[in-house]
Amino acid sequence: MDYINIIEDDLGEDAIEDDLEILDFVGIGFPRRFNERPNYYQEMDPLGFFRRFRLTKATVLHLLILTEDQLEYPDNSSGHLAQVADFMNVHESTASRVVAHVSRVLAALRPQKVKMPEPQESVRVQNEFYNIARFPKVQAIIDCTHIKIQSPGGDNAEIYRNRKSFFSINVQCLTDARLKILDVVARWPGSVHDATIFANSTIRARFEAGHFPGSVIIGDSGYGLSNYLMTPLANPVTPGEQLYNEALIRTRNSIERVFGIWKRRFPVMAYGLRLKLVTNFTIIVATSVLHNIAREMNEPEPPIPEDINEEELNYLIETQQIEFEAQDHPGNNVVQNEIIRYFGQL
Repeated sequence: MDYINIIEDDLGEDAIEDDLEILDFVGIGFPRRFNERPNYYQEMDPLGFFRRFRLTKATVLHLLILTEDQLEYPDNSSGHLAQVADFMNVHESTASRVVAHVSRVLAALRPQKVKMPEPQESVRVQNEFYNIARFPKVQAIIDCTHIKIQSPGGDNAEIYRNRKSFFSINVQCLTDARLKILDVVARWPGSVHDATIFANSTIRARFEAGHFPGSVIIGDSGYGLSNYLMTPLANPVTPGEQLYNEALIRTRNSIERVFGIWKRRFPVMAYGLRLKLVTNFTIIVATSVLHNIAREMNEPEPPIPEDINEEELNYLIETQQIEFEAQDHPGNNVVQNEIIRYFGQL
């Protein structure tokens, strides 16, 4: 199936979403009323602000400095950003437009905030991974997580239904030992295999082209083995093979922690997105940017919102990790054998 063409067809044009926006566009002069809204930054105590907005006041101020030029509207008609319509006392259509606009602004920070390490950082990154379980040469961990969405409708809706029978976007991430997201691909339907996403990704092309010499990434058995992608052995026998598997699994666990932190900070990522596909894609990238900024600012995980059941949230996060069958081809095992020999000498 030609997934790429289907995805492009589904996105369509950036259509105007509702009647209010059409009226704005054609310039009909209906008067617009602006309600005075509270300044939650000033009025809420630090913990209440952190619980509600998922970032501390210091990080929000830092974020505003990064984005204020892009968030300003020329006519100042939407100068107050709404977190959600009911909380900020705005109409749902206004909230929808604001969410889409702010998400685009945040996603535009991706090149600066979601990126692979520079060559001079490679040794540091590998040392940090090595300190987890003594697995050498690791530049990143790769895995996918499913973000629930409502049915997108149309002829191709069913390709978004995953193996657990809910509609989703299958999101590929690479992460580091500091629990930051280094790369994110957020456009593939839930039915698509993790290995297919990787095979069509820019990051694979960069590894194939030798952009990260002497480095490997770690994945689960759903990926094919290569000279830069290490996967578990199906049947480890020797002490070196057993240590290889144990170290790989322990090191790979860090990406599961990233997905948990990401979705607990932004529970909508676990409970599901209900907007247009293109907006959903943008929100996923935007929250990955926010996650990394929070990590840079050494923020703790925010408290679970009072209206959310923590057990339910954790259950949703767990069920959104969908394992695929192991790849049955042996791949290039030269580098893997070198690493197994290294573990055999420990």
